[in-house]
Amino acid sequence: MYVVAALLLKRAADLGAGVWRTTRIINYTSALVAMPLWLLGGTIPAARLWWQPAVGGALFFAGQIFTLLALSTGDVSVATPVLGVKILLVALLSAVLIGDPIGARLWTAAALSSAAIVMLNFSRPRTHTRVSTTIVLAALGAAAYACFDVLVQKWSPVWGSWVVPIAMACAAAYSLPLRRFDARKTIPSEEILPACTPWVIGGAACFAVQGLMFITSISVYGQATSANVLYSSRGLWSVVAVWGIGHWFTNREQHLGAPVLAWRLVGAILMMAALMMVLVG
Repeated sequence: MYVVAALLLKRAADLGAGVWRTTRIINYTSALVAMPLWLLGGTIPAARLWWQPAVGGALFFAGQIFTLLALSTGDVSVATPVLGVKILLVALLSAVLIGDPIGARLWTAAALSSAAIVMLNFSRPRTHTRVSTTIVLAALGAAAYACFDVLVQKWSPVWGSWVVPIAMACAAAYSLPLRRFDARKTIPSEEILPACTPWVIGGAACFAVQGLMFITSISVYGQATSANVLYSSRGLWSVVAVWGIGHWFTNREQHLGAPVLAWRLVGAILMMAALMMVLVG
């Protein structure tokens, strides 16, 4: 689901879809898709705890903004490996904020997953302009998402599954001011906007569904570190999709040379090793 969302949104960006408008649509869609979670049950605790989903929504919103800014500021080959640090941050924050013991197996799996992400993206074309800014933005995005995952696990015993839809509603509310930042100049003519619409809507829907599936698993079952290690397999699926069906989305990465394939093969092997450590353990 994540890979399909990424390919759809990438195509929308190529057609001129603005970053801020796309962000708003994704957050509105996420809030809408999260509404059925009210049926899973939960509680509204004392008013002194109402700040928790508001903070969770702010972290989710911040993580998305920092990630999109990092990707728009610099190269994917710089931003994406830094975003992979989220796996290690989740393991660390789970120990600090929740007190869960993180054994050597999960630490090793998290490290292997992060290394795999680097391998899967290391060989893409790179420019050195604004690299420092890109690294800082991507690191902030990874930290915000990691905090969100761990705090959802921490707060779910009190709120139940309701913490997720409330947090998503808060993120949607925080998106309202982004209307002032719509990059309308990225659309040179009115004819391009209808061309962008189906790609943006499809990408937003897939992105919202996969994100909801991921965070709901943490809310219901806990295990934020293991969930993030498994979720990092999207890097492997991305390679498979780009080489297999990338041309459906006018994506040219499948035409990259043998050295790129070699790097990504190493990354795929590391990723599978991390997944096996989690699943077998």
